[in-house]
Amino acid sequence: MPKALVNVAGKPLLLHVIEKLSKNGFNDIVINVHHFSEQIVQYLKANNNFGLSIAVSDETDKLLDTGGGIKKAGSLLNNGEPFLIHNVDIISNADLRSLYETHCNRGSDATLLVSQRKTSRYLLFNETNRLQGWKNETTGEVKSPIENFRADDYKKYAFSGIHVMSPSVFKQMENYPEKFPIMDFYISESNRLEFNAEIASNLEMIDVGKLNSLEEAENMVKRVL
Repeated sequence: MPKALVNVAGKPLLLHVIEKLSKNGFNDIVINVHHFSEQIVQYLKANNNFGLSIAVSDETDKLLDTGGGIKKAGSLLNNGEPFLIHNVDIISNADLRSLYETHCNRGSDATLLVSQRKTSRYLLFNETNRLQGWKNETTGEVKSPIENFRADDYKKYAFSGIHVMSPSVFKQMENYPEKFPIMDFYISESNRLEFNAEIASNLEMIDVGKLNSLEEAENMVKRVL
């Protein structure tokens, strides 16, 4: 079974995300599939796409990672307007409509929803909340295109797995291989493109990445969805 169809509080993770998107005014959806992709396609077909416009970007032949997946889906996403990316295994109380409108009003290349949640890997932002680098607290590894970069000079926030991108990113992605992580793109291009933080002070979220997180996820669904 693909993770997207794992049940949490009586509904597949995918349906929780679809319903949240729909409630926040997002009616044109692109779903990226790879593992057990036919199950997801059949699930959507059996439910008539839940009355929404849903397209599928199929990576059955080759998993392209988080960045490569966005690049491949470019023909479905690039209609001249910003688009929101939402990991299927994230359950949260995030206000997706507000995030999208903030991005559109700001006019940057991407807006990343972040918080002060404790994690092992942080994104690093300057005083204007523009992305400058990344740090792994466990290993001490730091990444930034800035010469003589000092992580301690910047504000650190945890990424939520929810972000809004403008079509301007696709031109820069032309220089990237077929497969790459989106975070590598963000860090490498942070001195050329403008990637901003949207800081959620009251964000509640869980990454349903492991079986032992299901009970906690069910409790969160009851609180925030």
